[in-house]
Amino acid sequence: MSKSIVITTRLDAETLGLVDKVASAQGRSRAWFAAEAIRRVAESEADFLAFVQAGINSADRGELTPHDEVFANLRDRRRRHSAA
Repeated sequence: MSKSIVITTRLDAETLGLVDKVASAQGRSRAWFAAEAIRRVAESEADFLAFVQAGINSADRGELTPHDEVFANLRDRRRRHSAA
């Protein structure tokens, strides 16, 4: 198990109340809830950054889709969705 690090943050009363409500309903502590929330957001942001970097890498290799083609595909998808 890795060593724990302590961090602090300021929360308004409403947010703290919500944290306490959710943590209590799950039988968890504030600390567990905060650590889990931070982990989930950090993973999500890391995934997003990797997605953006993949797009940048693709563009750097010249693998681009022309503007007109992108919007034609979007219009087609919208039309199909509206018809469903």
